[in-house]
Amino acid sequence: MGNYKWTGLLLGAVALLLRGVAARFPTHTEAIYSRTFFPMIRQSIDATVGKLPFPTVYLFAAAVVWVLVLFFFRHVRKEGWQSKLRHLVRSMLNFVGFLVFFFLFLWGYNYQRVPVYQQLSIEAELLSPDQLLDELHLTHELLAQLRKQLSSDTLAIAHTVAYPELEATVRAEMKKTLPELGLDAKGQPRTKEFYPPGFMKKMGILGIYFPYTGESYIDPELHVLEKPFTVAHEMAHSFGITDEGEANFISWVVGVQSADFLLQYAAHLQLLRYQLGEMSRRDPEMYKEVVLNLDPGVKNDIISILLKARQTPPVFGELSRKSNDLYLKTQGVKAGVRSYAQLPALAYAWRKIQQVSGNRDPSLP
Repeated sequence: MGNYKWTGLLLGAVALLLRGVAARFPTHTEAIYSRTFFPMIRQSIDATVGKLPFPTVYLFAAAVVWVLVLFFFRHVRKEGWQSKLRHLVRSMLNFVGFLVFFFLFLWGYNYQRVPVYQQLSIEAELLSPDQLLDELHLTHELLAQLRKQLSSDTLAIAHTVAYPELEATVRAEMKKTLPELGLDAKGQPRTKEFYPPGFMKKMGILGIYFPYTGESYIDPELHVLEKPFTVAHEMAHSFGITDEGEANFISWVVGVQSADFLLQYAAHLQLLRYQLGEMSRRDPEMYKEVVLNLDPGVKNDIISILLKARQTPPVFGELSRKSNDLYLKTQGVKAGVRSYAQLPALAYAWRKIQQVSGNRDPSLP
């Protein structure tokens, strides 16, 4: 009976011990968890709660409230401060233990798998100034060509496709592209819009994967040209890609290899924004010159995205960034939030691999 009272704490402790073992044997973790056990979890979730028409995180929140209410009523019935203190400490430790166990069991062990970079034989090495400029010009040229397929004028693109159609298209492209990269794509994961609009952006979040429900969510307030890349990024997490830089890279590859012009354009546009960000830090004068010569339509789209972001400024932006950085580093992502900005180097490395192998460059339309 005594051990039963500490079930959550014991499960959490065992899960952490297994995490240590998994980290020491990434190849076995890849084979046993990421490619065998996790796909079964993925398909089970998608066949059940994933079919609900609303974000199941609402149900999770309701369950947490219910647990807290039960705790309160049991707590007030305890007699004496020592009994109440023991009950409080035990309940908190069990609650945290259950959270740790289900986080790792349902998704978290993917952090200990063989890095996707390693599986694809690419490295995120810092680009030289000339390489960065050449890559930026290439991305800009591709964007200028693709934009003509989406709009006949240079006004900022404000409307694309309905969200259900976008989600289905991205999922179909993910399931086609991931196996081509040698990655598992079992399941039909959902990336749902989280309401109320603007709530996630105020928290400093554009999208998030929530392991306890097996779903990912994006803010409906995102600009229409941000949504395709963000959906693909979060859906990459749904397929077991944990590292943020890897999820960005997968999202980019999925976009540029798609036959859908919107997905191609959104992927290259996100890459261009990362390239411009890196250029602004390394060579401010060259950055100004590049921005001055941007295609009018592309420039208007970027301005539109920035203006849209200003409409819902984050309330806890810095806190969100620091907490996310700490979380990623505790999961073994040494670069922390800086991993997001590795996309320019990864895209360059991937293009070089395609050239060496004689394959068609996936970034070219």
